[in-house]
Amino acid sequence: MTAKLIFNQKNVLIIGGAGFIGSHLADRLVDECKIICVDNFSSGTEENIDHLLAHPNFKFIKHDMSLPLNLEDFTELEDFRIEFQGVQEIYNLACPTSPKYFDKNKLANVLVNSYVVKNALDLALRYSAKLIHFSSSVVYGKREDNFKRIKESDIGLIDHLSERASYDEGKRFAETMVKTYREIYKVDAKIIRLFRVYGSRMSMGEGHMIPDFIEAALDNKDLIIYGDKSFSTSLCYIDDCLSGILKVMETDLFGPFNIGSDIDLKIVDVAEKIIAETNSSSKILFEKQLMFMTQLPLPDIGLAREVLAWMPLTTLENGLKKTIVDIQANRNIRSLSDANY
Repeated sequence: MTAKLIFNQKNVLIIGGAGFIGSHLADRLVDECKIICVDNFSSGTEENIDHLLAHPNFKFIKHDMSLPLNLEDFTELEDFRIEFQGVQEIYNLACPTSPKYFDKNKLANVLVNSYVVKNALDLALRYSAKLIHFSSSVVYGKREDNFKRIKESDIGLIDHLSERASYDEGKRFAETMVKTYREIYKVDAKIIRLFRVYGSRMSMGEGHMIPDFIEAALDNKDLIIYGDKSFSTSLCYIDDCLSGILKVMETDLFGPFNIGSDIDLKIVDVAEKIIAETNSSSKILFEKQLMFMTQLPLPDIGLAREVLAWMPLTTLENGLKKTIVDIQANRNIRSLSDANY
């Protein structure tokens, strides 16, 4: 049972709240909930939450969640009355996801998929809070030759000693921990398995395809695809992802739930759309595939459609246009800031 509300607004803890998805989630909730954003800036950035820092419902705590967190120790949370109201919802988004710099994050991935998950679950247990743990499509393994859309009940095949294991096998272990806490302690914990999500605030220059493509196209530089012309994936716009997240939090079901687009897209076609939309003179080049940039399976989203009444609604064209506008606006702001410095 979730902790009872004493005051008007829920206390919501977003772990990894300065990251791409976490900061958008804070935007969505901050007017109706009191948000505690925890991040150590290992991959999230202060820039993502700058606009929220002055909001009375938003508090930021810089903390490494691989270490235990006692919310009642922070004087800046006095207005949230943690000792009386506790926390009602926890979103665990902590995880460094830089395809380009995957090697340097290996140990961080091990810790984030073990200690961080445990500490998040312990907080959910302490405050009788509802918790969503954010897992990944990587738990299913790589895309097989006999292509099919993956259901939540499908069992993936992963090499637990591979170069990617700190993330891939780590995500599987994290799910096991969440399930165990739910079974033993009756924590109202759920699992979301995200497939590729895109939108504004993704880190630039770290191997994330969409922002790197847009940045290159705006500069008329070559767009690099780490693979060949057959490389394909699915892409879910951030607004659709957020709608799915909030629907999962509302349910009492454990899941896991696949959240993502089930439409297969050739990356070369996506790159060409970005070049056309930005009126760029860029060319498309192909380079050796990065270890963390592989073809992932596509989700079967039948469960989310049936149980949550959710499906992605944003077309690729509209999602790309919105993302391009946001990135252009941020570039203009940075240029003005640099000029005035």
